[in-house]
Amino acid sequence: MTDLASRDYDMPRQEALNAALNGARAVDGLHHGSVADYIALLKPRVMSLVIFTALVGIVRAPGAVHPVIAFTALLCIAIGAGASGALNMWWDADIDAVMSRTRRRPVPAGRIAPGEALAFGMTLSIGAVLVLGLLVNELSAALLAFTIFFYVVIYTMWLKRWTPQNIVIGGAAGAFPPMVGWAAASGGIGLESVLLFLIIFFWTPPHFWALALYKSGDYERAGVPMLPVVAGPSETRRQILLYTLVLVPLAMSPFFLGMAGVAYGIVSGIAGAGMVLLAARVYRRREGAPAEKAARQLFGFSIIYLFLLFAVLLVEAVVPFGSGL
Repeated sequence: MTDLASRDYDMPRQEALNAALNGARAVDGLHHGSVADYIALLKPRVMSLVIFTALVGIVRAPGAVHPVIAFTALLCIAIGAGASGALNMWWDADIDAVMSRTRRRPVPAGRIAPGEALAFGMTLSIGAVLVLGLLVNELSAALLAFTIFFYVVIYTMWLKRWTPQNIVIGGAAGAFPPMVGWAAASGGIGLESVLLFLIIFFWTPPHFWALALYKSGDYERAGVPMLPVVAGPSETRRQILLYTLVLVPLAMSPFFLGMAGVAYGIVSGIAGAGMVLLAARVYRRREGAPAEKAARQLFGFSIIYLFLLFAVLLVEAVVPFGSGL
């Protein structure tokens, strides 16, 4: 493919995308996407996190939910998340063509036409919301529709390209799945589902800013105003530490409020200490290979941290003695 990374990001969206597609044709030829390409449009790794956190919301909601309803809700939430990913790749194809880690995605690589990605994403979005509303309940469908809209329109089309706070505000989209799952199971929105939302919301900035610290060159070439590009690495490290210091006690609050058991209290405390230590290390190590290593370690551990929190919440909900651990 033509090397677009060396170009200044001063081309209109369509011109940048056309350049990427022409490069793809020159190397491989533009062809119809395979099943694997359409699966890639759904961002499977992001989908897996959405499914997992939504499942926790479903399982921890009060009252009994029929397994078929739970499965239907989870499937619709997963499809809605995948549809958001497809629409994100459609709109961001020009940015993806410039960034080294995304230029091989199906649209900028020329394996799927932009119009096909748009049609695919819109069809899945509408289908997921309609099925969830008809077979589960209207509240969960409305929340899913708003989540898709927020991610695609508010974050992808607007915030991502205009403000270094894109991840902070846009992170709300990734925080909604447990609330959607809770609403699907209970027909309402409880305090615990709001806490789950807030945990993911405050987890998102340190997680993605750690990535942005060692991928800042990519974002700068693409013209994406991520915090390290706009405010510099030092301010980004400070913000990472501040958000982590808010996140950790917030993540422990389900235990202190009596919504989670001792097991959750122990895990959230130990894992939270790990998050603070790694964030402090990122803050202290200012340049060179040690700074990049610290950012990579925080990025990787933050994924484990969130998984542990939600895994324990899941176990405490499904294992009869779990909440007493």
